[in-house]
This record gives sequence, C-alpha cells and structure tokens, in this order.
Amino acid sequence: MTLDFDAVACALALLVALAIDCVFGEPAARWHPVVWMGSFLKRMEPLLLRQPPWPPQTRDLKAFGLAALVWIAGAAIVFIAAMALQWAIFQLHGWLAALLLGVALKPMFAWRMLRSEVQAVEDALQTSLTAGRDRLAMLVSRDTAHLSESEVRESAIESLAENLSDSVVAPIFWFVLFGLPGAAIYRFANTADAMWGYRGRWEWAGKWAARADDVLSWVPARLTAVLIWAVTRTFRLRTLRPEALRTPSPNSGWPMAAMALTLGVGLRKPGVYALNAAGRAPQALDTLLALDVASKVVVALAVLAPTAMLLIATGVAR
Repeated sequence: MTLDFDAVACALALLVALAIDCVFGEPAARWHPVVWMGSFLKRMEPLLLRQPPWPPQTRDLKAFGLAALVWIAGAAIVFIAAMALQWAIFQLHGWLAALLLGVALKPMFAWRMLRSEVQAVEDALQTSLTAGRDRLAMLVSRDTAHLSESEVRESAIESLAENLSDSVVAPIFWFVLFGLPGAAIYRFANTADAMWGYRGRWEWAGKWAARADDVLSWVPARLTAVLIWAVTRTFRLRTLRPEALRTPSPNSGWPMAAMALTLGVGLRKPGVYALNAAGRAPQALDTLLALDVASKVVVALAVLAPTAMLLIATGVAR
C-alpha cells in the first residue's frame, strides 16, 4: 500500500527541522513565530489587567472569561495561519515541500538553544559562583541571588529536564498527531502559560492559559520521562511516579524526577519539593551527563517520531 504524500513529507520535514536546529539554531527574532506569539500576548496584557492586583483568594470571573476569549482568539489566528501555510506547502511536490515544511516547523522547538543555555550555566560556574547565578537567572524565573553552587546546578538540570518536554518533545508530539497546526497551537499555549500563567496579578486572568498548557503537556511530560528511562535504564520505572507526584505541577515533575533518578542526584526547590531526596548533590559532571541524556532523547525522537507518522498514515489509509 502506498503511503500518503503528506505523511511522507511531514516525516521528512521533521528530520529537516531537527537538522536545521542542530546546525543553525534559532532564527532571528524578527522572523520567529514564537516571538510573534509573545508580542500578541504582550499587547493584550493592558486589556486584561486594567484593574489593580486583586487578592489571590478573590474570584474574578470577568478577568478569567476575558483572558479565555483572548487566548481562544489568539489560538484561532495561530491555527488558521499554520493550516494555511501547511496547505500552501503541500501544493508543492517532492523534496521542496519537505524542506519548506521543515523550515516552518523548526521555530516550534528549540533543542540547540536549550542545550547551549544549560551548558553556559555550567561554564559560568567554572568562573565563579556569582557568574553561575547570573547566567542561571537568564534561564529560570526563581531568585538565584543566594543559591549555592549545587543549587545552581540543581536548578539548571531541572530546567533542562522540564524544557526538554516543553520545548522539544511536546511540540514534536503534537506535530506527529496534527502537523504544523498542532505544533503551533502547542507553542502558543506554552508561551501564554509562561507569560500569563503565574500567580499574583494573573491569579484569575492566567488560569485558562495555565490549565490549557497543563492539558496539552500532560502526555508529552510523561513521554519525556519514559524516554529518559528508555535511553538510560538506570532506574526502575515503577519508582518514577511516586517521585514525579512530589511537585505541585501535574507535569513538570515527570521529566525532572526521571532525570534525578537517572543521574542519582537530588533535585530540590526549598519549601516546595525534593526529588530523589536521598540522591547526592550534583557535580559538574552531572550537568554534562544530563545534557548527554537529553541528547539521546532527541536522537530517539528523530527515529521514533517519523516512524510513528508513517505508521499512523498507513493505519489511516487502511
């Protein structure tokens, strides 16, 4: 049975996108669709935050409803644009369609940048603790001013594991299922969560964005954890779930716990969680090992994702 041309083009496009990421990294900001999404969300903030900050316990259904409508409108724009672009590309034939779709897909995930940023934290730590803290502050939202050397490494490894799911596995997962529109909608949801989904002023205005991201990240987070286990096999899979549930987030605990168990280190956020609490404090080598594990996950994705797309297409054709 012959495979559908679109499925073959999508499978090849994913390989093209991964190659572009490895060689060139991120496109310039003015050409980056995720930057455009962030600009749209930023422009909407004055509309959603007209009132002064309200107490977190105060219910504000108006803010919640308005933010939900803005999110849905933004998601619709992203979906239509991605669908139209994919349709136009599929009017072409052969390698050109796969190449252009790969170029369009590349900005939806960011492996090379993630790897470089985590490596930069470790490199800065080799200079001084202050330099390591400053570099980490560019990667995470927590206050880094008083972190110890091991805490800086813990935070960098946590960020690597969490963003391996959010910035690599999840957009590829949704691309496998729904093509470019699937990857684009996920990136929009993840960007909205990063900008709106935190507490304080955004307690109610950000709830829709936070919950939407939770839903779309649910399967990819667990898939990332299983992939980390599969490429290393250094811990028993049944030990993963109890550790993952120690975090308040329904998703981020899974890849972080998998990485902690793989490396044999403890990953902690004081007063919030402790993953693999019996593990040792991470050393410089552990950052390098974590990057190696993440690289193996990306390689596994490069094999499994195109294969899954072709198998899905074969099943649909039948």
